[in-house]
Amino acid sequence: MDLAYLRAHPDHLPTFLTHQRIRETPVHGGSIAAASRLTLDDGASVFAKRWPEPAAGVTPSRPSARPAGFFEAEAAGIQWLRIDGGAPLPQVIAALPDILALEWIDEGAPSAGAARAFGAALARTHRAGAPAFGTAWPGYIGALPLDNTQAAGPWSTWFAVRRLEPYLRLSVDRGALGAADAAAVQALITDIAIYAGEADAEPPARVHGDLWPGNLLWAAAGPVYLIDPAAHGGHRESDLAQLSLFGGAPYLADMIAAYQREWPLSPGWAARLPLHQLHLLLVHTALFGSGYRDVVMSAVRATVER
Repeated sequence: MDLAYLRAHPDHLPTFLTHQRIRETPVHGGSIAAASRLTLDDGASVFAKRWPEPAAGVTPSRPSARPAGFFEAEAAGIQWLRIDGGAPLPQVIAALPDILALEWIDEGAPSAGAARAFGAALARTHRAGAPAFGTAWPGYIGALPLDNTQAAGPWSTWFAVRRLEPYLRLSVDRGALGAADAAAVQALITDIAIYAGEADAEPPARVHGDLWPGNLLWAAAGPVYLIDPAAHGGHRESDLAQLSLFGGAPYLADMIAAYQREWPLSPGWAARLPLHQLHLLLVHTALFGSGYRDVVMSAVRATVER
């Protein structure tokens, strides 16, 4: 099997893997899917993701069975985010229920120049817009369902109902947040329009949706690629807020400066970052437990006390 054949017959990929007709090497690929490098007969490589088999005697941190439409949702997001002049994304080679195969991209070192080019390109992706908040296909954030029910807005109402409340409930149900914590988050949700301010004046942007720094791939050839999207129509400030989580993306100030030159942000955007971050932080308490409780509550305090 060579790359041309695989592009023409993506549905044959599982058979070739089952019969070990393709060399497969495990690689890092995040905490959810099992990732590998597939080397084809022509020497070309492909990046592949599959739902991992649970280890014997180990309680999995994700559902044991692959959620329906899991890889198809990621492929749809990649294709939807791809616009002329926008942030680069890997090419989809095969999108099947049990496997997602993408263009192989050699990783390189971050640089200020690549960060500036990416910041401007991300602004162009966002500016391509979306017909509504949400999107037409069901989504996932990590291994959790992502409610993409579409709405005209305002953004803050949609964000509260589709991005905050579901993961607050999960976090409480799983014991990651106590009653007092939940009450503080719920109070913020109730008054969210106050904290959203000028953000509610913007139309839906075309966003990645899970843009923490680990979902940037710094390519050896120079560009910075978007990977692992939870794509939907959302608020552009959400992507920028997520880029500053967990230590922040390399050369983040350069990214933001280039973004601002391409498409200036609304007044007060920096003060709203903790509000936007709250979604992904609640996803972390829902998935990984009380270890993320303090950062959730810090984001709540930073939002309501500003």
